[in-house]
Amino acid sequence: MRTVERVLGHAAALACAVTLAACKQPPGSRYTFDSSVREHGRKVIERAGCAACHEIPGIDWPEGRTGPSLAGFDDIGPIAGALPNTPANLARFVRDAPSAKLGSTMPPMPISAEEAHAVAAYLYGLDGD
Repeated sequence: MRTVERVLGHAAALACAVTLAACKQPPGSRYTFDSSVREHGRKVIERAGCAACHEIPGIDWPEGRTGPSLAGFDDIGPIAGALPNTPANLARFVRDAPSAKLGSTMPPMPISAEEAHAVAAYLYGLDGD
């Protein structure tokens, strides 16, 4: 009987080891930006009023719910469910969503291309892990 228990114990330990070996380490942020660029992006978000429509970590008020939450943005897939999630596409989308993705209900934002890049930098820092 002890042999059976021992064999089952070894089998369970082996199953745990195989399971752990199959787990991947969580990916790091896709993109990294200088902290000063990210801080500039946060200020642009506040000035442009992005939080009126989106919940955005780091922006205390308002916490809009018209648009999707941007919490954990670094971990999401395609931008607006359609565009490959790259810094260039994100900057283009946050500046002029209707031209970046036809049918988008997000309005064009009164920000420069440089400010849009900074906003993208801030959003990629919103890692949900």
